[in-house]
Amino acid sequence: MIDIDILEANINKKKIDNCYILAGIDEMLIKEQINNLINTSISEVARDLNIIKIDGMKLSSDVFMDACETLPFISEKKVVLVYRANFLKDSLDNENKKRFETCESYIKSTPDHCILIFYYIFQDKREKLSERVKKLDKSCTVVKVDKLKGEKLYKKVSMLFLHREKEIGKVELKYFCDNVENNMEIIANEVDKLINYTEGRNISRKDIDDMLPYKSEEDIFDLVDFISQKRPEKAIELMNELIFKGENIMVVLSMIERQFKLLFNIKLGMSQNKTKEIFSRELRLPPFICERLMGQSRKFTLKQLKNCIELCSNTERVLKSSSLDKKTEMELMIIKTVI
Repeated sequence: MIDIDILEANINKKKIDNCYILAGIDEMLIKEQINNLINTSISEVARDLNIIKIDGMKLSSDVFMDACETLPFISEKKVVLVYRANFLKDSLDNENKKRFETCESYIKSTPDHCILIFYYIFQDKREKLSERVKKLDKSCTVVKVDKLKGEKLYKKVSMLFLHREKEIGKVELKYFCDNVENNMEIIANEVDKLINYTEGRNISRKDIDDMLPYKSEEDIFDLVDFISQKRPEKAIELMNELIFKGENIMVVLSMIERQFKLLFNIKLGMSQNKTKEIFSRELRLPPFICERLMGQSRKFTLKQLKNCIELCSNTERVLKSSSLDKKTEMELMIIKTVI
């Protein structure tokens, strides 16, 4: 198993293997590395004719085998890219077990003319590489795509501003990186917003404060995830951390209720076969955020979500109309969500 740094070094040396599995929480970073692999392996002239993309959620044996076995056209190599390869995770239904079995033999003996690339996205920051992928590490190159941190993140974000022909001071750059959610798609969106907001002038710390979204949203996602796992003690621990950091209890409650309402609407939409692209347009959220919400909504029934929303509303009324200890009432609410 290797990381991004080793993969980039290998690509720069044009040391390209026949099969890759990439996994991590930041889809934009993963796609960037895949593009680097493709651009190094196939000339621009032949690229369109020698890249086959397959949705892993719909992968069929015939389509996959045909894609792998067909020879490249006016090129030594072709790329078969399987995105949303969730059949590489550990918990599988029968359909995904079949998909894994179909791909396993090719992962272990990829044809010389083919560069086979699989990738899937972690649902949250606690997810680890699956045991299936770890066992395949001897047969292909497994790349764990971790979030960028420290100087690597500062350099990457600095390049985003540079490519958009906007200067940002070192102090402001560090402050921006330290306060934005560490996800390259979100960062790219926030960079664009900040540039548009400060058109014709230098970026200040106040501009960054004005434009960045509420940073605790990721913690609320994790808190609700603990509820879905029936681990109220962890959810309470995270809530207490937010309060200790200075978050207002009523704001935390409001954000928890908003999350449950989002999940309820997502769950309803999925029953109507809505996709992440449709949710993205309707909710005005990035597609990858919608995909994460879809994943989290699967952990609840509609009845459970409705009950959680009612619990939040009832707790809000209690907190506003009584002198009871707010923190205790919040803890009781969280416990009730898993009963």
